[in-house]
Amino acid sequence: MTRYLLLFISFILAVPGFSQQAAGRLKVACIGNSVTYGYLLEDREHKAYPAQLQQLLGAKYEVGNFGLSGATLLRKGHRPYTQTQQYKDALAYRPDIAIIHLGLNDTDPRNWPNYADEFAADYYHLIDTLRAINPQVRILISRLTPIFSGHPRFTSGTREWFWQIQALIPLIAESRKVELIDLHAPLYRRPDLFPDELHPTAEGAGIIAATVAGHLTGKYGGLQLSSVFSDHMVLQQKMPIPVQGIADAGQEVKVSFNGEEVRATAGSDGKWKAILPPQRAGGPFHLQVSTADTSISINDVLVGEVWLCSGQSNMAFPLRQAVHTAGEMRQAQQAPAIRLLQLKPLAETYDVAWDSETLQKVNRLEYFSGTWQRSDSAAAKDFSAVAYYFGKQLQEQLGVPVGLIEVAVGGSGTESWISRYTLEHHPQLVHMLHSWRSSDFLMPWVRERAGKNLEKATLTKQRHPYQPSYNYESGIAPLTAFPIKGVIWYQGESNAHNTELHETLFKTLVQDWRGQWGYDFPFYYAQLSSINRPSWPYFRDSQRRLLRQVENTGMAVTSDLGDPQDVHPRQKRQVGERLAAWALAKTYGKRVPYSGPLFEDVRLSGNQAVCTFEHGKGLHTSDGQELRGFEIAGSDLIFREAKAEIRGSKVWVRSDQVPVPKYVRYGWQPYTTANLVNKAGLPASTFSSFSIPSE
Repeated sequence: MTRYLLLFISFILAVPGFSQQAAGRLKVACIGNSVTYGYLLEDREHKAYPAQLQQLLGAKYEVGNFGLSGATLLRKGHRPYTQTQQYKDALAYRPDIAIIHLGLNDTDPRNWPNYADEFAADYYHLIDTLRAINPQVRILISRLTPIFSGHPRFTSGTREWFWQIQALIPLIAESRKVELIDLHAPLYRRPDLFPDELHPTAEGAGIIAATVAGHLTGKYGGLQLSSVFSDHMVLQQKMPIPVQGIADAGQEVKVSFNGEEVRATAGSDGKWKAILPPQRAGGPFHLQVSTADTSISINDVLVGEVWLCSGQSNMAFPLRQAVHTAGEMRQAQQAPAIRLLQLKPLAETYDVAWDSETLQKVNRLEYFSGTWQRSDSAAAKDFSAVAYYFGKQLQEQLGVPVGLIEVAVGGSGTESWISRYTLEHHPQLVHMLHSWRSSDFLMPWVRERAGKNLEKATLTKQRHPYQPSYNYESGIAPLTAFPIKGVIWYQGESNAHNTELHETLFKTLVQDWRGQWGYDFPFYYAQLSSINRPSWPYFRDSQRRLLRQVENTGMAVTSDLGDPQDVHPRQKRQVGERLAAWALAKTYGKRVPYSGPLFEDVRLSGNQAVCTFEHGKGLHTSDGQELRGFEIAGSDLIFREAKAEIRGSKVWVRSDQVPVPKYVRYGWQPYTTANLVNKAGLPASTFSSFSIPSE
């Protein structure tokens, strides 16, 4: 009897047009180009994303791969999908679910410039055809997987056309009432998974499969909170507070805090966000986040002022190594109104080769980790000294809780902290992204150190925190939805080889971060100190000029705190307090002196140059000795040591060797002992009134 039953079932299944859904399985058709097909994968039949999707979905689904390398969505494109056998097979399959990922090849110059206007209509045709063969079909159309900057046609047109197509796809989904799935975001921060800039590895295909499986099933592992939320945290006062995370699709999430209750529903991608109304400073409070079956409690939450503290090793320099007194350390260990979130690097960028496990975690962007802590003996001693002293001043002057987020990497360049999208769309900086380990854009020392760390790497596109965009993607991006009051920044040592490039990078960084957070927060930075490195006078002067070029910024002068041989001067309290003075005066409206003398102008008076300064009230020398550090030059541009005299708020400079002075400079040595300060004792920035003209 069993034998005849099996024969009968086999006969039924062999009948053309028999629906697998009748046998209890949903048919999933993966329609697309080479990414769907699994181009370049050694074991395509098992590693392409549709095969991995089958493994994730299990026996209730049957997944078919109908991908074709080179296929275009455009029907007048160079290889229209709708004119292929794969298209015919997909229709004959009569899918219950169709996942469409087409558009990458439409960025070809043979296609998009000629037929862009037909893209939406051609997509509608494909959608309508699938519905015609099965009116109940569930259709998902995909935001495109990335094309990275090393692609040979990237800057010649593909970049612009790619993003035009990306912008159209959500509009098409809305117009035809089909589901939209984002295959771009999960992969955009993983260029290591795209060896040829276009086609993902098996791991990349697995990420696509997991994204699709989550969308189809709505299962994302239940309620989870963004990693920045933990016990002892500080929330920014007087600003709406987004609380966000992951839950299974459709789950309602309730957020309760300080008598307020807000709700949100997880979307098809599992993401949810509930926005608490602005809060007054205070606490401790309790944050409760719950669904019908799960609850998460965050305890000891304060509301106050939150600052992001970032940069390279001088920002990371720990409090225990800075010059401090025993009393200062005791205060740091007993500061309940100061909370610290130190996002520690997985591995320091010392002169060592990283092991294979570290290399893999770096690629997965698992480089930073940490949770909020009270400022006690365990947390404070290893926290950024500059950031701690900054926060201490704010807390004492404002009388509210202060939260400090440290995310800093020794030796990192500015370019590593800028988002990929911003670099990709910059006409000059886009070229930093590709082949960064051999690029003159990066300081030779930076490339050499990265090379040492990556000595054991086997992947050609192994990632590193010195890689352009890496620190943004790993450390900053997870914070951009968390409100902050502003940023303090101590970085530049690893960009001092190219002052002009850094000017572009710095402006781009500030604009980028403000754009990511969505508001123009203050950005206060430390000017480089003194050390015997030839390019530093030029770099410091560039930082001084940037102060006037980028709005809502402030600069703490540190040239008086340097060390001729050590790039890590230990006097960090002064740096933190000088940055805090800018914040107290410019952000919080406190009447405190916040800047040393800043060169404003020079005019000639006989054989002398007369310098005027902003913040020049009460000019004097820091050590009571004669004023030193000034030089002047005539039209020959040869600077000579000069005598300088303070008269009121001006400095008069002369030299017998320069009878007709034209230019003046101050502290123009890599390591300077220049000693001009104002009434508040704040040091003058080094400067030059001459800069090499550009054509």
